[in-house]
Amino acid sequence: MRVRDFSERTSGAALITCQWSHDAHEGDKAQKPYRWHHHLRGQLLCIQSGLAQIKTRAGTWILPPYRAGWIPPGALHSVLFCSTVSGYSVLLQPQLCEVLPDQPRVLGLNPLLEAMVSRSTAWSKEQLTPENQRIAAVMTDEIRSAVTEKLYLPMPTDPRLVRVAESVLSHPGSQNNIEQWAEVGALSARSLRRLMLAETGLSFAQWRKLAQLNHALALLAQGETVGNVAFALGYATPSNFIAMFKKAMGDSPARYFSCGKPVQNATRSLGGL
Repeated sequence: MRVRDFSERTSGAALITCQWSHDAHEGDKAQKPYRWHHHLRGQLLCIQSGLAQIKTRAGTWILPPYRAGWIPPGALHSVLFCSTVSGYSVLLQPQLCEVLPDQPRVLGLNPLLEAMVSRSTAWSKEQLTPENQRIAAVMTDEIRSAVTEKLYLPMPTDPRLVRVAESVLSHPGSQNNIEQWAEVGALSARSLRRLMLAETGLSFAQWRKLAQLNHALALLAQGETVGNVAFALGYATPSNFIAMFKKAMGDSPARYFSCGKPVQNATRSLGGL
């Protein structure tokens, strides 16, 4: 059965884990987002390799390796795989989700949770044994207490801000200053700063840097060189881009994608970009 088939089951085991992979070389699948949908069960989408984006009405979450996207039951979302991706889907019945976050988010995968997720792939999809149930309870606790990673790009709702945000996303390498971006939304620079902070919790400069980081991660996952990515984002030199990336992700682009495992406390400085 496909992951989606299990995600809609009201019966069966309270926690079902499926291992999966997405081959970017099968036509143009890598750049085709799955249509907007929701699941009956809660879903923990764990990424082992590659990179994925989860879009919701509120914004975009990016999932690098060894992170997990938490999607509560009924949350409308779309998934875009930016490269060949592999991972796990942990599907939880709604009653198990009552103690878990009620909004989508990106979580760090600690070694304990990662090991339990891997182990749970061998469990019966119909009924959990008493031992399985005890491990599932610990998994739920680990999901609940997992560190929320700052890999979320909130989208504003004010139509003027939406125009600005969409323009930034379409032109991530633009050298526009704050006044020029404000003109896109027929705003003053002061209003753009004030409204963006009020709606997203980020200053406009922080929001734009995070949008650039999301774009950079997607390009790097597709195999683009650091030099090409730096140029696409408008950086004067690759070293300037590497410095920004290291500040945000805790490591250089080359080490980040070669080592796989996230550096402890990586992304802690995103809010300060």
